[in-house]
Amino acid sequence: MAGAWLPVNGVGEPLLWRRLVPEYPTQVSDQVMTERHRAIVHLDLDAFFAAVEVLENPDLAGRPLIIGGHPKERGVVATASYPARAFGVHSAMPMSRALALCPDAIVLPARHSLYRDYSRQVMAVLHEACPTVEQVSIDEAYLDLSDQIVHWESSIESARQIQHRIHQEIRLSASLGVATNKLVAKVASDQNKPFGLTAVKPGDEAAFLDPLPVQALHGIGPVTARKLAELGVTTVGDLARIPQAILQEHFGHYATAMARMSRGIDERPVVTEHERKSISQETTFSRDVSDPESLRRHLWGLSQGVGRHLRGQGLAAKTVAVKVRYPDFSTLTRQMRLAMPIDDDREIYRTALVLFRRAWKQGRPVRLLGVAVRGLSSPAGQLWLWEKRGGKSA
Repeated sequence: MAGAWLPVNGVGEPLLWRRLVPEYPTQVSDQVMTERHRAIVHLDLDAFFAAVEVLENPDLAGRPLIIGGHPKERGVVATASYPARAFGVHSAMPMSRALALCPDAIVLPARHSLYRDYSRQVMAVLHEACPTVEQVSIDEAYLDLSDQIVHWESSIESARQIQHRIHQEIRLSASLGVATNKLVAKVASDQNKPFGLTAVKPGDEAAFLDPLPVQALHGIGPVTARKLAELGVTTVGDLARIPQAILQEHFGHYATAMARMSRGIDERPVVTEHERKSISQETTFSRDVSDPESLRRHLWGLSQGVGRHLRGQGLAAKTVAVKVRYPDFSTLTRQMRLAMPIDDDREIYRTALVLFRRAWKQGRPVRLLGVAVRGLSSPAGQLWLWEKRGGKSA
């Protein structure tokens, strides 16, 4: 029973999960906690794009709905409604595969401007409820309620009120996690979807994570999970118990971070503003492209798009990167750090072309091509990657 987590509030209400141990109070304590713990909330809108489409067209309610690209153009799933997810459909899945699993699904193209409008309404509610909000995506945010509460348990009721207000005023469903840090709050918000509320009290972080699969931790994807499974590690608890030396041997410097995550340790603050770290554009071809001239044209167009974004935001970049994905979904990335920040389309393209030639095997078909810039800062002069002699490039 020590590791069990069960819903404790009434039928029809969002579920609040509570560990079944005698010392956990059944009522909110009147005693102020002697040790100050952070109260972090992670909010995730449930099947957001699909939920908005249902609001705009109620006839879609209860039907399998997939938002994403056209299957004949090798589109991918952006999101799927819960009836579609019941068939195994999930985001980032090729649309052709999604329709094979759920042939009766209704497929709609993404309407990003509409989703942004709804997202702004949700974020406005969050900012009214809490001054410290970190929006991490169109449908996801963290809140730090630490300075607004006296008792840690009060954060649970605050989160519940936010959840109900979004549901009543905007008619959207959100799942929330409440914990002492961002890592555990995010994992918690994913445990009881849709319209769930999961709370992990101070001191119970490791016990809460213990039975979950390792992929519940942010940053552990399928490849890392397979490597861990070869070591007999399949749950977060297994990861917490494996000797650090073994992790170090197989995962190098990442071992320390993995060990800390497995114990529910995360000291990252909730930050109200993010400095933009990169700008990128990419294109997935409707048919594989192997013609060098065509690939160069696409690379030039992507470079122009990235350059426009840079100049539009008054930024320049010190690093240029190129992504090349092949039909078997293998992906190569190459990047180059420059001596000075750049924002000129031609300079971005020249660098991207060098990187592309390093990454691409002549004649091999390409499924996706992308250009990104990183190390963003204010422009500080231009670096010309070629010398100009007599008005012509050398």
